[in-house]
Amino acid sequence: MVSFLTKFLIKDYKNTASPVVRQAYGVLCGAVGIAFNILLFVGKFLAGFFSNSIAITADAFNNLSDAASSVITLVGFKMAGQKPDSGHPFGHGRIEYLSGALVSIAILVMAVELIKSSISKILHPEEITFSILVVLILLVSIAVKLYMSFYNTKISKKINSAAMKATATDSLSDSLATTAVLVATLISHFTGINIDGYCGIVVGLFIFYAGFSAIKDTINPLLGQSPDPEFVKNVEEIVLSYDDTVLGLHDLIVHDYGPGRLMVSLHAEVPASGDLLALHDTIDNIEHELRTTLQCEAVIHMDPICNDDKETQELKEHAIGFIHKLSPNLSLHDFRLVKGPTHTNIIFDVVVPYDFTYSDTEIREYIATAFSTLNPNYYTVIEVDKSYC
Repeated sequence: MVSFLTKFLIKDYKNTASPVVRQAYGVLCGAVGIAFNILLFVGKFLAGFFSNSIAITADAFNNLSDAASSVITLVGFKMAGQKPDSGHPFGHGRIEYLSGALVSIAILVMAVELIKSSISKILHPEEITFSILVVLILLVSIAVKLYMSFYNTKISKKINSAAMKATATDSLSDSLATTAVLVATLISHFTGINIDGYCGIVVGLFIFYAGFSAIKDTINPLLGQSPDPEFVKNVEEIVLSYDDTVLGLHDLIVHDYGPGRLMVSLHAEVPASGDLLALHDTIDNIEHELRTTLQCEAVIHMDPICNDDKETQELKEHAIGFIHKLSPNLSLHDFRLVKGPTHTNIIFDVVVPYDFTYSDTEIREYIATAFSTLNPNYYTVIEVDKSYC
């Protein structure tokens, strides 16, 4: 149904990189979610009322909170789709992450309330009334929630939306929770054992876990998580495809201002002997290709390196060998020599992982000692960097 509606209601629905199209997807899914959840709330509330089941009633109010979450998602997509302005030159895309976080918080609050109500039901149990209608309502609810999880997952991948991924996770947890309620209802009817309150706690824990997982997915982009490895790979492939000009790249940073609003900055190593205007022209072309191919704004800094000096290249190979003895995960860039009458300064940056066991001082001392064994007049000036990707 949702696939049909996207083709029918969203113009240019295949162009998911467009902020306008993404906004339309979010609004459509939010509206469908509101409709489904309100219908489920009405059905489950009536079933819980007539069967006297706290688990079913709590599950009904969980669907009502899901409707409110869908409203938040819908409004979040509308606000995130606003054009950049003087106060927000990078747009409003991060509002989508905030709306996803609000949905996750609502899930956590509902889980806690459900667990409290279930504990009360255990302490003060009441008889549950069984009916075929109640079972049918629960079965329909499970099917609807599985469908909602399916289409929200599919579209969240299509438009790369953390908010919709949170909604998909919530829908899947709801289907599991309702399944637990159904099992409790059947057990109570066929065995006479009342596990309604215990089942309510299980449902609450399912919902709490879903909310906790979802909030991590929406908060991490706001905190500044590592970029998508596939995106980083694509950037590197495009930049390094200009191999007649670009000898290497480093200090790649991806700034995330919301889905579809990425800014990339990097350093491109170019021959120091090259023509400055020609090099600059190539860098402009690379920035343009990144913009049109990956839909990101790119800023590239040129780093001139001496690639035709034999001594420089030999010492660079030594440096690579030294750092790889520490770890094959280390790399270097900006390698250059500054020669003086009494000594030669060997200058470069070493990139180390965040979990590397050696301290920056130990790395510098190790490299300095290694070069001094080659020549006591070699002095090293080492900058230790961390990778942003």
